[in-house]
Amino acid sequence: MVLLASCNQKSDLPDPLEAGWEGETVCEVIQQNKKLRVLRCSFPPGVGHEKHYHNAHFGYTLAGSRFRMTDSNGTRELDIPTGTNFYNDKIEWHEVVNIGDSLAVFLIVEPL
Repeated sequence: MVLLASCNQKSDLPDPLEAGWEGETVCEVIQQNKKLRVLRCSFPPGVGHEKHYHNAHFGYTLAGSRFRMTDSNGTRELDIPTGTNFYNDKIEWHEVVNIGDSLAVFLIVEPL
């Protein structure tokens, strides 16, 4: 018997759209079709993103700030400037909180 698995494997954790912060959503779908999903995720000061996973994705920082990030490598603080972009094949899990003093906004583009 041969089993085929999707490149977008499901985790026991929420994905970035399902994950929120203290019961509130932080991401919204701004475009979705058969090939991709685009999210806008907004984090006012003191707001974060609960523990979640990511499949492959490209991200772009519309408005940057300072974050505390926790993942399998530990906890660290990061300055993420406006205009920063990034690509990850996947992220097993992480959680973040905006510890800066300004609203942070990210676009996340996920192939489906």
